[in-house]
Amino acid sequence: MSIAEAKYIWRDGKMIPWAEATTHVLSHALHYGTAMFEGIRVYDTPNGPCGFRLTEHISRLFASARIYAMDIPFEEVELVEACQQLVQANELDSAYLRPIAYYGYGDIGVAPGADTPVNVAIAAFPWGAYLGEAGRQNGVDVCVSSWRRPAPGTIPMSAKAAGNYLSGFLISREAKRNGYAEGIALDVDGRLSEGAGENLFIVKEKTLYTPPCAASILSGITRDTVMQLARKSGLQVREEALPREMLYVADELFFTGTAAEITPIRSVDGTKTRSHGCGPVTRALQDQFFGLFTGKTKDTQNWLEPMSAPVVSEVCHVA
Repeated sequence: MSIAEAKYIWRDGKMIPWAEATTHVLSHALHYGTAMFEGIRVYDTPNGPCGFRLTEHISRLFASARIYAMDIPFEEVELVEACQQLVQANELDSAYLRPIAYYGYGDIGVAPGADTPVNVAIAAFPWGAYLGEAGRQNGVDVCVSSWRRPAPGTIPMSAKAAGNYLSGFLISREAKRNGYAEGIALDVDGRLSEGAGENLFIVKEKTLYTPPCAASILSGITRDTVMQLARKSGLQVREEALPREMLYVADELFFTGTAAEITPIRSVDGTKTRSHGCGPVTRALQDQFFGLFTGKTKDTQNWLEPMSAPVVSEVCHVA
């Protein structure tokens, strides 16, 4: 899926034309993956465009940076405001936001020096269903990857760092080369971890199972949303180490993620789930989740943050 071009990119405190959002080829992040980023959905709601858990995403960006001792040269509230202003500047009713903080041009050593700048940019553009609209409705076919997630004590998988996604690249590329929509990774012990860029859920006898944070997963914000919605609807939710064979005896399976939203899994390694696609539990959770953006589901947690721009601050203006 190609990225649709928008009018502006927010970079280091200024709105700049999309085509001018370039960076030096010797930027540290390009060579070593030293970038922290987020994916955030903006939905067109009855109350106008709203960012879904926007502030929490920005907080996680800063948490990821903290793990790598990266000092982002803005406050969290400034980046929240920049996201709001960018959506308005690009005249978007719905969008995918990509804030990124990265070590820029200044040092080519593995550990960046104190004079290596930390650059911050935000893009906003339209982006549809990550695994396809048909997949979101009917389910996707996936496989278990031969590639495993990194072991604890190697790289911190709880950080949403660019370098971590080399693992997801291998998992997803292998799956697509073999005719599947996506791959599922195991952890170092051979237990279930997550998809290439999605969290994993299993439905078995009306109980929702998902691998724990210790299984080398990124603790997703959409994952947390689904767990809260499921518990509120009376479902039991269990975070625990899960064997691979759970995939083949599941009643239902689905992925979650900002890009994937809630996408059912139709089959694993050619074995269909008992629901043969989007089962009743998955469908009910989809209805509750997407109902947040139509008003059908009441937003009791204040997850929807209006994208109406506040007073433009000094650090954010159209160049």
